[in-house]
Amino acid sequence: MTLTIASPEEMQALGRRLAATLRAGDLVLLHGGLGAGKTTLAKGIGAGLGVAGNVASPTFIIARTHRNSTGGPDLVHVDAYRLGSLDELDALDLDTSLGEAVTLVEWGEGVAEVLSEDRMEIRIERPVGGLEPGETEIVDHAARHVTFTLYGDRWHGTDPATLGRA
Repeated sequence: MTLTIASPEEMQALGRRLAATLRAGDLVLLHGGLGAGKTTLAKGIGAGLGVAGNVASPTFIIARTHRNSTGGPDLVHVDAYRLGSLDELDALDLDTSLGEAVTLVEWGEGVAEVLSEDRMEIRIERPVGGLEPGETEIVDHAARHVTFTLYGDRWHGTDPATLGRA
């Protein structure tokens, strides 16, 4: 199931709606290139969960826990971009909080799937427009295409078409 998201505000709104379906123990993997909107979606999920603080890209911190101020699950926000191996992922001890928080991993493709058989994977694609041969420009104002793939018993019977709908 693929949605078309026209703006950063719509991406954050999608995240807020998705948060209503998430619960402690959920693993969400965000895939997409630089500038696709992964962190923008994460901000919306954080807002929807009611976590405290600014949800920002944890690129240099790698993992950041945002405590929930409303009694719901915390958000563990991970950026796996700089991780070079499964051992480095394991060193983060994400499994200690996996059952108590929503764990959101950016750049986790090929690495973080081992954390749980039950997971939601979200791929965000943005168009790239050509300038001259060999040069490209990120088209920031263009719509993004968001595709959901669900794995495991947690999501069994969930229609991906219902995810993120108002």
